[in-house]
Amino acid sequence: MSTPYPFTAVVGQSDLRLALLLNAVSPAVGGVLVRGEKGTAKSTAVRALSALLPQVDVVSGCRFSCAPATPDPACPDGPHESGPGGARPARMVELPVGASEDRLVGSLDIERALAEGVKAFEPGLLADAHRGILYVDEVNLLHDHLIDLLLDAAAMGASYVEREGVSVRHAARFLLVGTMNPEEGELRPQLLDRFGLTVEVAASREPAQRVEVVRRRLAYEDDPAGFATRWAGDEHEVRARVVAARALLPKVSLGDNALLQIAAACAGFEVDGMRADIVMARTATALAAWAGRTEVRKEDVRQAALLALPHRRRRNPFDAPGIDEDLLDRILDEFPDEEPEPEPEPDPEPGPGTEGPEDDGPGDGGPDGGGGLPPQGGEPEDPGPSAETPETPETPGTPGTPETGEAPAEAPQPSAQEAGGPEQAAVRAAEPFRTRMLSVPGLGEGASGRRSRARTAHGRTTGAQRPRGHLTKLHLTATIQAAAPHQRARGRDGRGLVIRKDDLRQATREGREGNLVLFVVDASGSMAARQRMSAVKGAVLSLLLDAYQRRDKVGLITFRGASAELALPPTSSVDAAAARLEQLPTGGRTPLAAGLLKAHEVLRIERLRDPSRRPLLVVVTDGRATSAGNAGGRTDSSPRELAGHSARLLQAAGVASVVVDCESGPVRLGLAGVLARDLGGPSVTLDGLRADSLAGLVKNVRTAVASTASPNSSNRRAA
Repeated sequence: MSTPYPFTAVVGQSDLRLALLLNAVSPAVGGVLVRGEKGTAKSTAVRALSALLPQVDVVSGCRFSCAPATPDPACPDGPHESGPGGARPARMVELPVGASEDRLVGSLDIERALAEGVKAFEPGLLADAHRGILYVDEVNLLHDHLIDLLLDAAAMGASYVEREGVSVRHAARFLLVGTMNPEEGELRPQLLDRFGLTVEVAASREPAQRVEVVRRRLAYEDDPAGFATRWAGDEHEVRARVVAARALLPKVSLGDNALLQIAAACAGFEVDGMRADIVMARTATALAAWAGRTEVRKEDVRQAALLALPHRRRRNPFDAPGIDEDLLDRILDEFPDEEPEPEPEPDPEPGPGTEGPEDDGPGDGGPDGGGGLPPQGGEPEDPGPSAETPETPETPGTPGTPETGEAPAEAPQPSAQEAGGPEQAAVRAAEPFRTRMLSVPGLGEGASGRRSRARTAHGRTTGAQRPRGHLTKLHLTATIQAAAPHQRARGRDGRGLVIRKDDLRQATREGREGNLVLFVVDASGSMAARQRMSAVKGAVLSLLLDAYQRRDKVGLITFRGASAELALPPTSSVDAAAARLEQLPTGGRTPLAAGLLKAHEVLRIERLRDPSRRPLLVVVTDGRATSAGNAGGRTDSSPRELAGHSARLLQAAGVASVVVDCESGPVRLGLAGVLARDLGGPSVTLDGLRADSLAGLVKNVRTAVASTASPNSSNRRAA
């Protein structure tokens, strides 16, 4: 809609509103990452922030928003003459997840650059966002090459466009704001650390507050302009307060005691590097300015820690963000304020929305006061009885259900005779380790990643071809070779080449792609020994960590008892797979064929959804098959024969597979090796899966794609 939803009309979400406003007061804080479930007003609040930012003074006619007082000497539109310039509203620029590199950094006309020596540059989104806000919705789904460009621009404050020796540079300093749903995957650690603050948001469980959200949203959709008009006064008050806090910010004193508190908090939570200390210092200073004070207090440092540290204390991708507030209080109590508390300052004017617009009826203020104004003095708002910690489950556990990860009592279970034994409680996974690399053979064209060879937009140049559309990566040598034979016919009379569009050649490049790694895990009674299952879970967890680092999608299938279950549909959220694995119980017979057929079905559907992403099937089992389960309803074959038939079905579909042999003990039946032969892939033991093992040489997973390859030889090929 053309009229944005007013920032001050957002109900609840006090931490989110505070973090955004602190960045409006001090852009040096470094932006905000908003994590939370869908439908929690993340994007609404972010898009509404731009209306509260002060206007920006710019050089008239400059496409790169140079400041009149300090223009960029390297500006492509420069040099600029001194003058008063003009003013425009601060920009909110959105970066689509599927944007191209040229759309982000800008595009250079290579044909004119080669033929005429002219730098014809079209600015991209980084230029538009200079001195404004760059907003990335679903930032965790952003492609790696775009993340690399964002990291470079954020680190240097400038954007560089390089095309075969032709370079353009312009300033690119922006406030980076991202929103994401953790269920869809996590961010790369490098980009995660670039966000100054992080906020976790969740929908309120308080009926009155939810009613107020619905009431305001319906009123806005019925009449956006009228709704915005009713909140215009509140918006003006907050905008004025932002301007006042910006003016006060240089006068705020950050004393040695506050710096000690900041350093102690960062050291106590063992955060990496020094960026956290700097961000906390800037945030605490902005909090003091927002409260109208010229000195930083302990409550400012505490609030700054709650916003700046949660995403920096994660030790591995599967750790949930957050900090222990009791520990934080104990650390800060060691450094009490040196001076006694000053006399209470007069209360500022009531925050906007304290008495919501009369047009919206009773309860318009909402449980949080309604105006969207964060708490005074950096103190968090009283969330009331509706506030719940993120760890609180949405659905209480069934009475009598042990808190050990067992399946609920009401879930259908096979009979004891069919299951082959009682279900055992879930066990914890062993410590993860660095695994050897498993990859899919051949050359793919899937999404960029770090696992298998593929044709990508980035990587080493392997050849040249005519561009199919817009030229993005020029192959200079091939272009000159194509143009050289025609120079006399084209009437060349100078030193420069006569280049035509038909001469341009696109560079073909080879890099790495991310794959769909589908885990099929045996959870039957033969795997149920606690020490053994702990080792198996540790191995799968290690493979999941490897999949996270290589930018893969993952899925998890488990089989036990009489059937196979898709425990986690293919997703980019590797930590969700780790959580499902941790809760996995064991016990019952081994329906190996059912697990393989379930994998065949899942991969068939995923091939239709994402045909360019190649799959890698990882079967974790000892190879035993003691139950037919629901494997196609066939009763004329033994469980072992059904498993072999199902495996050969996957091999015929060209699925690259590897079997992780979990068999242990002095007597080995070698059934996992037989299964690997039927799948047309290798078999690797749990010990051999380690990257530091003698057998851990990095080789491709082989599939039976060559009709001349014998089944026996394919099993001996290493992963």
